Amino acid sequence: MNIIVTGGSGFLGQALCKKLQEFDHNVISLSSKEANLLDINALDKYNNINFEKIFHLATWTQAGDFCIYHQGEQWLINQRINTTVLNWWKECQPQAKLISIGTSCSYDENIDLVESNYLRGSPREELYCYAMTKRMLLIGQQSINEQYSLNYLTVIPSTLYGINYNMKNKQYHFIFDLINKILGYKYLGNDAILWGDGNQKRELVYVNDFIEEMLEIDKSLENDIVNIGAGEDYTIKQFAENICSILSVEPNVIKYDKNKYVGARSKKLVTKKLDSILPKRKRTLLEEGLKKTVKWMEKIYTDRL
Repeated sequence: MNIIVTGGSGFLGQALCKKLQEFDHNVISLSSKEANLLDINALDKYNNINFEKIFHLATWTQAGDFCIYHQGEQWLINQRINTTVLNWWKECQPQAKLISIGTSCSYDENIDLVESNYLRGSPREELYCYAMTKRMLLIGQQSINEQYSLNYLTVIPSTLYGINYNMKNKQYHFIFDLINKILGYKYLGNDAILWGDGNQKRELVYVNDFIEEMLEIDKSLENDIVNIGAGEDYTIKQFAENICSILSVEPNVIKYDKNKYVGARSKKLVTKKLDSILPKRKRTLLEEGLKKTVKWMEKIYTDRL
């Protein structure tokens, strides 16, 4: 099977490409070096290949408070990226199924985070622009399907974690940020200061589990949207305590800065649709996945000292 992956050099992209290659698929992985998706013609060089799948992972954003300070850029850049991919899909690869990645940020946190609500209500103000570009991506897929009968699938992940995260990122997603700060305390004596009061809740899905479930869903579902969440969430304090235990650090060293940006207090995805499609799925236990991730990051961290 011929498969093309935008955002192939990212955390999810690298893991996805590796899994697809294990199935002996012909996988073309694209980073911005291989294809600048701000150019509407960036994908034309691949017109001579008939792709069965297009995995669209590419997006322009960062973790933390990045969205607060880059609203205009996020709108312009992400709309151009998505338009390039949607246009190429429609014009040059109509036989392909387009699988895109949405974001939990698109949900209105005041209503259930269930798929039927993805386009309803308003996302958080500080995440509004990025969230709406993701909503527009889904609307683009839906519109192309309705007019031209092309097939798509959109999956909404919880926060993904695991090994091989890009530690060169300027701002880490929350779980990697927690690990990094606690490593900083253990090896350098830095203050381990976490954002918020520690009571905000988050859910995690191990990146390999997410990929396996996405690929299974893709076999049986099309022209739809599915949450891939953990079904349970924990406070930042609980995550921090687990990380401290793995690293043999006393949890009372953790400090909290209540003045820092924390985003939603909780954003646990409703996974009833996922449960009905994959009722017997097996997941990496949180303590197991967290231990793998922490130990991998600890080696990276100490190798740099």
